[in-house]
Amino acid sequence: MYYRRIIAMIQYHVEPDLSPEAFRDLLIRSTLGARRPVDEPERIRAMVANANLMVTARDGGKLVGVARSLTDFAYCTYLSDLAVDAAYQKQGIGKELIRFTKQQAPDAMLILLAAPLAKAYYPHIGMAQHDACFVLKLEAELE
Repeated sequence: MYYRRIIAMIQYHVEPDLSPEAFRDLLIRSTLGARRPVDEPERIRAMVANANLMVTARDGGKLVGVARSLTDFAYCTYLSDLAVDAAYQKQGIGKELIRFTKQQAPDAMLILLAAPLAKAYYPHIGMAQHDACFVLKLEAELE
């Protein structure tokens, strides 16, 4: 029996003008949409507008992945959102988005908080887990 496997030619770009609508749509098509404010268009718009490094993965013209980061390009890059369309997962797109993000700020340490379902993924691709991360949640106050 003859089988044919087609591997998509994914292109990676820095895309500072990504629209909030495209970002939202990708979040919904990925597993990240359940933990992001996809039903709050103003927050999504602010998330896109205030990110200063947006790396995308496209299959032809179709957006299939995004790495949204805040960086000073010198010391630290916080990769806030790493989303890959569920239909394109397990093809190395997330890893390549991280690699491409790191290339944009090679002197900066890359930092991210893993989504619960992705905790095992990051050590698998070579990232070190850090045990001293702290979060002040939206509804919390300092004591």
